[in-house]
Amino acid sequence: MCRTEGGGVMGLKTTAFGGDRLEKLRSNGAVAKRKMRIWIIRATTLVLLCTCLVQLTALGETWGPRVLKGWPSCFSRESAAAATLEVKSSPELPARVLPAKRVYKNNGYLMVSCNGGLNQMRAAICDMVAIARYLNVTLIVPELDKTSFWNDPSEFQDIFDVDHFISSLRDEVRILKELPPRVKRRVELGMRYTMPPVSWSDISYYQNQILPLIQKYKVVHLNRTDARLANNGQPLEIQRLRCRVNFSALRFTRQIEELGRKIINILRQNGQFMVLHLRYEMDMLAFSGCTHGCNKGEADELTTMRYAYPWWKEKIINSDLKRKDGLCPLTPEETALTLRALDIDRNIQIYIAAGEIYGGQRRMNGLAAAYPNLARKETLLKSSDLSSFQNHSSQMAALDYLVSLESDIFCPTYDGNMAKVVEGHRRYLGYKKTMLLDRRLLVNLIDQYKSGLLTWDEFSAAVKDTHAERMGSPTVRLVIPDKPKEEDYFYANPQECLQHLSDNEPQGGIQTSFPLNSGRNPGSQVMDVNTDSPSESFLDED
Repeated sequence: MCRTEGGGVMGLKTTAFGGDRLEKLRSNGAVAKRKMRIWIIRATTLVLLCTCLVQLTALGETWGPRVLKGWPSCFSRESAAAATLEVKSSPELPARVLPAKRVYKNNGYLMVSCNGGLNQMRAAICDMVAIARYLNVTLIVPELDKTSFWNDPSEFQDIFDVDHFISSLRDEVRILKELPPRVKRRVELGMRYTMPPVSWSDISYYQNQILPLIQKYKVVHLNRTDARLANNGQPLEIQRLRCRVNFSALRFTRQIEELGRKIINILRQNGQFMVLHLRYEMDMLAFSGCTHGCNKGEADELTTMRYAYPWWKEKIINSDLKRKDGLCPLTPEETALTLRALDIDRNIQIYIAAGEIYGGQRRMNGLAAAYPNLARKETLLKSSDLSSFQNHSSQMAALDYLVSLESDIFCPTYDGNMAKVVEGHRRYLGYKKTMLLDRRLLVNLIDQYKSGLLTWDEFSAAVKDTHAERMGSPTVRLVIPDKPKEEDYFYANPQECLQHLSDNEPQGGIQTSFPLNSGRNPGSQVMDVNTDSPSESFLDED
């Protein structure tokens, strides 16, 4: 009985002890599982957060909030320290500091359609930014010409770095890629005012005539923008802003910049090089009516083309008289004689910055015989390099523009838009050597030499003497009141923005330097025509 009870009691005690132990083990296992789940959730969340931070940081200025910028790797202290050291020790990746937005009460929106070739449109864009700034309006990214002789379908962002254009000027003017939705709907319903502004107008014209239209209609579209702002007599701030846009804000796309640099590097490997802007192309000859050196069939073809474009107003042209007046581009043969007379080294590399030369190889033979090291982008690059640029004349011209800026000598044979804008840009870069040919005198000297009235030595001496002071040295812009087309072009000699080396400064003086940030504090309120307090930032139609 006792054994049985004792055994029963002992058995009961043993069973109870085993049950408690089992319960504890089960409880500990559940706790461990819960802790494991928590750690898994924490680890997964950390990985997701780090991934998001990396993505946001990569988006940078567009999306990433400032608190994320400069964050190191989030995976380990060692990698974080290494990343921090890499950022500090890398001089190639400076932190980009955007100018503070200029705050002003927005008077409306300005849309512009540029006309002409690349450099004509480039100058127009600079003018329109200055006008938008002066009128306190929002500028819509300009539309480029697609209907001219070149028939180039390129958009603004295909040629220029549009994000840099917008952000680099944010302390001056608000620029949008397109109209805000509500305003856009109004424009689609025809609620805008379209007009071409008057050529060579003073900035007061835009204040007195254009601003009231913008305030009335909220959107004004200027459909022709070439040569619309006067060369001279503008406020100094206007002139400096035109320069800032031209030399800083209008940066070509990365693809164009890289390919242009590749051409320059290829040329530099073989020493110095000269860029010859040989404007002996079909469109220029047809437009100007210059047929010197052409056969009858070619002359007739050029005349037919001139009549085919109704906006080319001059139809009947005496080519000989125009040439003697210096209004024709030099022919390739005349160019070769000029370069030889100036003692340009026969072995120098000459890069031809131009489209297809009219008359082809027949007209280029004389120049090639005198200067055998002729090059073009088509001969320096592979066809695959230029494949995306084909049928995009403005993008091809952008490549020539970059090479022209970097050349040891730049020589245009006609004072068209590219010649003028490149001349001014090279002045800004330190008065780099630019041969400004006096065509009127040259054709007279060439004709005398060919007729035997001048020996070669006499011809060469006369050419050198004429051009001794025409090599891009500092000079003051020629001002002709009431004749803006005949005076010096602002973009060929933006003297208000240059490091001036000349003692012949006009009365009133010229600023001795021009910083790219325009030399003013961000958000400055100079030139505001709106007298309201700048408490509002633009219209509310975003």
